[in-house]
Amino acid sequence: MSRPMMVPSPAHPITVVPTPSRVVVKVDGKIIADTTSALTLQEASYPPVQYIPMADVDQSLLRRTDTSSYCPFKGDASYYTIATSDRELPDAVWSYETPYPAVDVIAGYVAFYPQRVELTIGDDN
Repeated sequence: MSRPMMVPSPAHPITVVPTPSRVVVKVDGKIIADTTSALTLQEASYPPVQYIPMADVDQSLLRRTDTSSYCPFKGDASYYTIATSDRELPDAVWSYETPYPAVDVIAGYVAFYPQRVELTIGDDN
């Protein structure tokens, strides 16, 4: 079955811009990601999402899962569990590994569910 590829428009805008501040992601005080190269993706009226370069994530704490989802504006998303020595957070991280052309700049980046981790933006991390 073919999935539609939709293009952002004034009715459903998507912008991706460099985040001007440092972004740090922690779980139980342990740094999972730390970057000054994040991208802020703003889609329509949804809250902005921080996309962090995979290179700035402690990948030893990520375990790929079989979960996937589809967005007609961004494409297919893959998911990761965060596994620390204390606990696991299933499907807390997602990535559009081959995103649609309108948002292809997020390839190689991951996003974290902010309600599942401690995500801070600013220089006082």
